[in-house]
Amino acid sequence: MNDQLALGIGWRELARRAQRSNDGTDLGDALARVAEAIAQDVETFATIMRRLGISRNPVKTTGAIAAERVGRLKFNGRLRGYSPLSRFVELDILVMGIDRKQQLWSNLRDLAGVGARLPDVDFEHLIARAESQRAELEPFRARAGRDTLGIDAQR
Repeated sequence: MNDQLALGIGWRELARRAQRSNDGTDLGDALARVAEAIAQDVETFATIMRRLGISRNPVKTTGAIAAERVGRLKFNGRLRGYSPLSRFVELDILVMGIDRKQQLWSNLRDLAGVGARLPDVDFEHLIARAESQRAELEPFRARAGRDTLGIDAQR
């Protein structure tokens, strides 16, 4: 569970950074909404862990933040600044994270039996919120992918 929490923290930090890089655009607005929802999901997950008696591992959560910051050092064809490749990679990673989070909520509810142990946790809402996050980012991810990979949208 600490690994999942660390991943959520990493995705939260990535969403916040991507939002700042796209501030003042439709994508930036979408990322602001998604970053806030991811932050809420991280808090919900931490609360579930606490209620199940699972303590947080501060090394893993600190490591997730550090890994996100190191991830900024990628070869994007530019020494400094934001590139179309950066946008595509960030959106792709965020969408993958949202997909995994949706699966996590389902696994906790159905396979781990947390839904029965914590009946007040609205897993259906959490799953629907993940679907909404993905739907909000997908058009931007697809456009960034086409722009980065040079694929004509008419094909």
